[in-house]
Amino acid sequence: MRTRTGLALVALALVATSVGLLPDDPAPRSPDARGELAAGEEDQPRQTSDGLPGEIAEDLLPGVSPRVQTSRARSWRIAPGVRYRRFEQSDRRGRYRVHVVSVRPSVRGVRLDYASLAKVPRRGRLTRLLRRDDAVAGVNGGFFDIDDTGAPLGVGRDRQRGFLHAAKYTWKNAFTTSRTGGLRIGPVTMRAGIEEHPEIEVTNVNSPRVREGKVGLYTRDWGSTSGYSITDGQRRRVRAVHVEDGRVVSRSSRLTSGEAITGSVLVGRGPGADQLAELRVGSKATVTASIPDRFTFAISGETVLLRHGRIAARDDVYLHPRTAVGIDRDSDRVLLVAVDGRQSFSRGLTLVELARLMRRLGAEAALNLDGGGSTTVAGLGRGRKALRVLNSPSDGSQRPIPDGIAVLAR
Repeated sequence: MRTRTGLALVALALVATSVGLLPDDPAPRSPDARGELAAGEEDQPRQTSDGLPGEIAEDLLPGVSPRVQTSRARSWRIAPGVRYRRFEQSDRRGRYRVHVVSVRPSVRGVRLDYASLAKVPRRGRLTRLLRRDDAVAGVNGGFFDIDDTGAPLGVGRDRQRGFLHAAKYTWKNAFTTSRTGGLRIGPVTMRAGIEEHPEIEVTNVNSPRVREGKVGLYTRDWGSTSGYSITDGQRRRVRAVHVEDGRVVSRSSRLTSGEAITGSVLVGRGPGADQLAELRVGSKATVTASIPDRFTFAISGETVLLRHGRIAARDDVYLHPRTAVGIDRDSDRVLLVAVDGRQSFSRGLTLVELARLMRRLGAEAALNLDGGGSTTVAGLGRGRKALRVLNSPSDGSQRPIPDGIAVLAR
């Protein structure tokens, strides 16, 4: 039988490439006052934005799925085409509580959208985000920079506001809807650049971090300048270029903080800063940024759990509260799923267990969203009462988050 240390090493080797331990990401954990990590953190891959170490699940024999028993089921219709269901399941590893919002986008008046506040880095409780769109239900969104800017790490597109943020090389897996009603889980590629300077690579748009040696773009949707927090504190060989109406209006080797962004601000680090030095005040600079036009809504997750009904997740070690979105093409449903964890009545799930759950619920494709203390599901109560939290967040209350998936219905 594997030891606890062996389990941690296996999980780190298998999962590190799929959980965001990549150059574009903010530091996954913050050291304490002594500059040291909390006990147990150093050997665990980052699976939630809060970076808390997960309990190690009891080992199971390879290829053997634990027998699952279901109890305490209840459900109600939130709106035509939208239904909420809650139940508990137990197996050899213990109990866990599952929450499912089942959505039929083909029903007239039902649609999914990106839930957020007015600016990309701003955070609020899920219920606040959902009320902005008069949503009837929703779940928390993707991973975000919890210790600094508060901004999402991946792709975001709102039906009304359009494309908001993305990174070119990381956090590309996303759940999307198209203009023709298509549903998809897979990579979304962002394109950004300066038409007059194609040699300058823009790798991030409204992201928490400018990629080292490259150039990031910040727009009105970001809000105000963030100083050196977006360059990991790097102060030398950095440059900011302000563009309005297709012209460079200012440039500086110092980064400001708290100034409202009008037009666009390009921020470079190292070689990227050197390239931006070519842009002179008054020169033309046509800045563009987009994801494919066919997507009307997009939100990033992390690990793809299911592809064509087959389990794609690998980690079966760490238990956490989990949130996921799945596509059931046979019954024309989108499944928004939250699993409580870090509590006595609900142990949480590993990523492999989450993938199995999504498959049992009928999904052929599924994507892991942010978990841990972020895991939240909200919806109208029985009898169309006010919007409320339907699960038990592990922090004891709703954690402020930057985005989520909103369910709208007439």
